[in-house]
Amino acid sequence: MFVIIGAVIVIIGVVGGYLLEHGPLHVLWQPAELVIIGGAAVGSLLISAPLKLLMKLLKELPKVFAGSRYNSATYTEALLMQYEVYLNAKKSGITALEADVNDPHNSSIFSKYPRILKDHHAMEFFSDALRILINGAAKPDELETALEIELETHHDEGAKVPSMLTKVADSLPGLGIVAAVLGIVITVQAIDGPPEEIGHKVGAALVGTFLGILASYGFLSPLATNIENIAADEAKFFLCLKVGILAFANGAAPLTAIEFARKVIYSYDRPSGAEIEQKAREIKPR
Repeated sequence: MFVIIGAVIVIIGVVGGYLLEHGPLHVLWQPAELVIIGGAAVGSLLISAPLKLLMKLLKELPKVFAGSRYNSATYTEALLMQYEVYLNAKKSGITALEADVNDPHNSSIFSKYPRILKDHHAMEFFSDALRILINGAAKPDELETALEIELETHHDEGAKVPSMLTKVADSLPGLGIVAAVLGIVITVQAIDGPPEEIGHKVGAALVGTFLGILASYGFLSPLATNIENIAADEAKFFLCLKVGILAFANGAAPLTAIEFARKVIYSYDRPSGAEIEQKAREIKPR
């Protein structure tokens, strides 16, 4: 929603200011310039990115309009889910969670937390960490190393799409100049024409530069930043899961483990400690 509102404000601000200076609006409508800049931008993206990254780009774009799903309510679920898992592990042993980890969707624990269950990547991250503990395949320090590697990979993957869009955004002013140069070439061919015709062609050429700069700094670069921020939100959520499970693996009590996890959450998303403790104490082991 805010992406659309922001785009509308950019357009109103730029075009509104132009109109206040009594600029003729029809001059800004130059379809040929749009074809040159847009076509070159899309073509350069296809040249620079393999198919798998282009497909990832298409999957990431809808997230911009939906916004980040990691908020106080999501973190509250994540902390309570961790508490219930650790509480049951403490009571019945970590191996008692094997069926839950192998089939989270039919788990009597995980099914209580639909926000987390719908987050496939986060659920897989948490389940894999639990599976390592259940199988006794690694000590806590080795588990920490494994989770660090996974988070680093996740961070690198999340940076791919913003990086691609940023590079395209950086190229748009230059592509605007290309469109302007082509416009000047056309103008030179009509140099012996009437002044009105020459002025129109020069204006059209300059609009190409204007469109390239506007598309770069007004739309594509902010879009890349938005996707980058959403990826950072997701990385912070994964860190919350990681810190909690490592604290528990190192012997912390369930309530202490989720308090460690709560501390890594940004202040504007972090539920209060009193709220989490109150809700956690209402949870009983099965």
